[in-house]
Amino acid sequence: MLKVIYKKGALTGEGIEHCILETLAYFSVFNFPLSIDEIRRFLPPGSNAESLEASLSGLVVHGVIFKIGNVYSLNDQPDPVKRKADGYARAQQLLPKAMKIGRFLCGFPFVRGIGISGGLSKMYAHEKADFDFFIVTKANRLWIARTFMHLFKKLTFLSGKQHYYCMNYFLDENALALRDQNVYTAIETITLIPVCGDGIRDFFAANGWVCGWFTEYPTVMNAKQSPAPRTWMKQLIEGIFNNKLGQKLDNYLLQLTTRRWQKKEQRRELNYEGKEMSLRTGKHFAWSNPDSFQQKVVAQYQKRLKEIKSKWPEYFESISDSFEE
Repeated sequence: MLKVIYKKGALTGEGIEHCILETLAYFSVFNFPLSIDEIRRFLPPGSNAESLEASLSGLVVHGVIFKIGNVYSLNDQPDPVKRKADGYARAQQLLPKAMKIGRFLCGFPFVRGIGISGGLSKMYAHEKADFDFFIVTKANRLWIARTFMHLFKKLTFLSGKQHYYCMNYFLDENALALRDQNVYTAIETITLIPVCGDGIRDFFAANGWVCGWFTEYPTVMNAKQSPAPRTWMKQLIEGIFNNKLGQKLDNYLLQLTTRRWQKKEQRRELNYEGKEMSLRTGKHFAWSNPDSFQQKVVAQYQKRLKEIKSKWPEYFESISDSFEE
């Protein structure tokens, strides 16, 4: 959603059509219609949530948006509605399995928290769904943790289960505040499903800026998290590398991984989805961004919202906007 800067007197209990259109515009990038409860989740602070149902009805009556079944969309195409229903049913079946795998991954050395991101965090799973995991590690031990986890992932290729172990985003305890603060990262943060570990609680707290985007984010920040497992193997390995040797090894693994991925990007290697592989690396972070996915989503959202504002300017007359790059 576009970060809204309200003019004086704009929030007086009136309709919240602009908030609805901003939210639907973002999810239209993914061809993903929303239920009223999903729209409510993304309302910004100060919006009149009590008027949501009336505002939705008004937009439908005036042909601005469409209601198909129990979801709302910017178009009247039935295919995305059916696809979402099928995806929701699959997500309900897969989420318990993803939670179980997440708890297993949280038992790896130096892992301090695991969350589920991606499509599954929005309760959607396509036919060949993978499990995307967000990982918080101990400060200055991210690369040891990531290496142990990815060595294990190589074994999963033998059974064809590698898509259940997509560890796409790593942050350590020294860098929990997201560098990119935009519509994409705000929505990914509020929809992140905690699995276990205080690292996820600390991540939510470090990104309090999301409170400026969504009314419900404080509830996410204050939710109690399940503790991370402390197995004897985890404690043993952490004890071995919790010293200068571990620091040197972590730095070496960062350099080694960075060089390997630079070569992959130079060769323009593709992942299993046919997208160019890309990994952003640093001492305290590692995250994949195939085909500059985040930047493309933000750009498409901005384009769609501008089209909506041009077509229906009357719903945006009381606000000014500020796109976050």
